[in-house]
Amino acid sequence: MNRIFQTLVVDDEKYARSDLIDILSVYPNIKVVGEAKNIKSAIEAIEKYNPDLIFLDIQFPGETGFDLFDKINIKAKVIFVTAFDEYALRAFDVNACDYFLKPVNPERLKVAVNRLEENAEPTIKKEYLLTNQDSIYLQINYRYYFVKVDSIIKITASGHYTEIITNKGLRGLTNKHLWEWEKCLPNDFFIQVSRSIIVNTNFIEHVEKGPNYSSKIIMKNIDEKIQISRRFASHLKKNNDLFG
Repeated sequence: MNRIFQTLVVDDEKYARSDLIDILSVYPNIKVVGEAKNIKSAIEAIEKYNPDLIFLDIQFPGETGFDLFDKINIKAKVIFVTAFDEYALRAFDVNACDYFLKPVNPERLKVAVNRLEENAEPTIKKEYLLTNQDSIYLQINYRYYFVKVDSIIKITASGHYTEIITNKGLRGLTNKHLWEWEKCLPNDFFIQVSRSIIVNTNFIEHVEKGPNYSSKIIMKNIDEKIQISRRFASHLKKNNDLFG
């Protein structure tokens, strides 16, 4: 039997709460037990209902959703729902499960609800497994961007950082290690082809064979040829029919 998540919706706008509650009504494992319009009423609702899941807005008159974490011990999973994208990094600093921009995309919500089922029991270290439909908030060359996962062509280790290239013209250093990318990227699309490079298989044009069983990948949208390490070649063969 699937777990039922007792859910609280916190937003200062009544129509926003109603819209979200309506969207959530199609999920049998989500039971909205209460709603709140500010931090004070949210605290009261948490103490009353002890929810498993909280959908939390960020901007309230004179306060923010982050103030809730300073005023009460939150054991529930928290998903931020906001019209503002500049809070994404701080949202994950407080171990939020997810971060939505308004208006909520129903398909994106479906992915988040499925994740709740897959990770119903809390773990000591929270891992975020992205899907190809997700966006990830990244600092690239000292500026911040929402980057669609399916737009990433190639990720290359560069010391303690990684260089990212997307099909939207973004190219630069991020403060994520390669091993962090390995843990969060969907492995049905992203494959490590050497100790320092991960590629999106959707952007592989073809594989060029060389002498002594060597191979190079020709990628769409970028000019360079990528040498495939022998260690990772067999993995690529199993996961991509462009490999002869």
